[in-house]
Amino acid sequence: MPIHCPVQIKPLDAVAFESLDYRVMGHAYASQNELGRLCDECAYQADLKARLLADGFRSVLTEVPVTVTHRDFTKKYYLDLLADDALYELKAEAALVNEHDAQMLNYIFLLGIPRGKLLNFRPAKVQGKILATSLTPEARRHFTTVIDRYRDLTPACALLRSTLCELMQDWGAFLEVGLYQEALLHFLGGAGKIEQRVSLGRSGIDLGGQRMLLHAPAVAFRLTAVTEDQPHVESHLRRLLALTNLKAIQWINLNHAQIEFTTIQSKARE
Repeated sequence: MPIHCPVQIKPLDAVAFESLDYRVMGHAYASQNELGRLCDECAYQADLKARLLADGFRSVLTEVPVTVTHRDFTKKYYLDLLADDALYELKAEAALVNEHDAQMLNYIFLLGIPRGKLLNFRPAKVQGKILATSLTPEARRHFTTVIDRYRDLTPACALLRSTLCELMQDWGAFLEVGLYQEALLHFLGGAGKIEQRVSLGRSGIDLGGQRMLLHAPAVAFRLTAVTEDQPHVESHLRRLLALTNLKAIQWINLNHAQIEFTTIQSKARE
C-alpha cells in the first residue's frame, strides 16, 4: 500500500460530521475559555482529547501516523486529532491561511475521506473551518499530461518526467507539492546532490547565489501548483533564468488533474 494509516477511518457524510462537530466545538470553546489563547497547540490537543473522552467519545486519537511510500521513498505525516472518525488539525496562529487549507486537504486526500476541519485557538474565539472534497482516490489517479512544450534535453530530463508520472499514478494528483518534490529529489540522487547554489548576475553586477534544483548539468527544474495565470509565472521563470548561466529550467506545473511540462531555455543557448 503506497499510503498507510494504522487506524481504519470511516468516511463521514456532512450530517454525521456536523453532528460530531457540534460536540467537539463545544469542548474547543471550553478549552480556550479555561486555558486562554496563548498556549501552544500541544496543550489544546491534550486538553481537547481529555474533554472528548470524558464526554463519551468512543475513540479519540492524537498524533496518528500516515505513511506515504513509493519504492524506497518514505514520508510520514501525523494527524493532530481523530475523534470518532472526524479529522481535526489544530492551530495556534493569528489566523488561518491558505497553507493551512492545503495541509488539511493533503490529509483528506491521503486518507481518502471527504472532509476534515481546522481549529485555530489563537483568535478571540476559536476559529473553525471545514474542508471537503468529492474526489475519490480512484478519481485522483486519472490525470493528463501536457508535453507539447517539453524537451528531454538530457536523459535526466526524461527521468524527471517519468518519475513524476509514476508518483502521480501511485499516489494520485492533488497532494501537496512538497511531497512530490521531496520524492523527486530522492529518486534523482538526493537533496545533497540536486540542491545547488546558482550564481545570479545582471549586466556584470554580481547578485549573489540562489538555491535551485539541478537534475542535470546546467539544467534546473521547478515544481509548482499554479491553477491560473501560468503565463505570468512563466515570465518570471524566464527572468530568473536570464540571471544565470543555466541552459534551461524544466517547469512542471500541477494544475489540478493536469500536469503541464514546459521547457524554458536560455535565449543565449537556444
